[in-house]
Amino acid sequence: MFPLLGRFSEVIELLKKHNVSKVDGILFDLGCSSMMFDNPKRGFSISQDGPLDMRMDGNRFPDQPTAAEVIQYIEEEDLAKILKFYGEEKQAKKLARALVEARYLFKSLQTTSELASLVASVLDSEVRLDKLARPTHVATKTFQALRMFVNNELNELNRGLEIAHQILKPKGLLVVLAFHSLEDRIVKRHMVGIDLDEPVTKTLSQKYRNAGKVHSKDEIEDIFTKKWEVITKHIQAPSEVEVQQNPRSRSARLRCAAKL
Repeated sequence: MFPLLGRFSEVIELLKKHNVSKVDGILFDLGCSSMMFDNPKRGFSISQDGPLDMRMDGNRFPDQPTAAEVIQYIEEEDLAKILKFYGEEKQAKKLARALVEARYLFKSLQTTSELASLVASVLDSEVRLDKLARPTHVATKTFQALRMFVNNELNELNRGLEIAHQILKPKGLLVVLAFHSLEDRIVKRHMVGIDLDEPVTKTLSQKYRNAGKVHSKDEIEDIFTKKWEVITKHIQAPSEVEVQQNPRSRSARLRCAAKL
């Protein structure tokens, strides 16, 4: 066994280089590495000052925009959407306005401490707690949103799950450790066969409920052909003991399915 460096979307090409076309099992660990958080130079940590980078693969893709460049050049409306969608930040519009105004008040934000301080000044009256009921920095969701956007994480996950079904052998296992509701939602929808754009329902897709159209045999078979057998009927969460031993595991959610 040996590691291969690449994005989820690059898996097929990476395996081809080693003459591998099918695998018995795949594990997706969607958590950010502790080594990344603990290295200030990567720009992921709020508690340690460093350049506002946040790229996971910056060495391979030096032209990929950093978090600092996103904040400096993106339109206010788009920035608010990023904070709201990826960070589920309730004060997204207020923060986006403050970040844009900062461009004209002083030099561009270049470090993690500068961004954290600015967010804290905007949300100074708020007190936020993590899942262990411990005080958490008000900029946590902002950092999360920028990181997910900079690295295109949700699109990479969606493509990775599609590839997983393609390269797994029949009855091969797919195991996913997610750490955020947006990630877990994508995983769940893949496993139960709900299109990502559909409303939350396990019933037949709306696009096939058209009395004015006659579907072909192939279309009908495709509709009712399940791709996965879900093994974990409910998400598996870490125990209290596990969380006490490793607080960073508190948000972990495990799902498992077998390819049909």
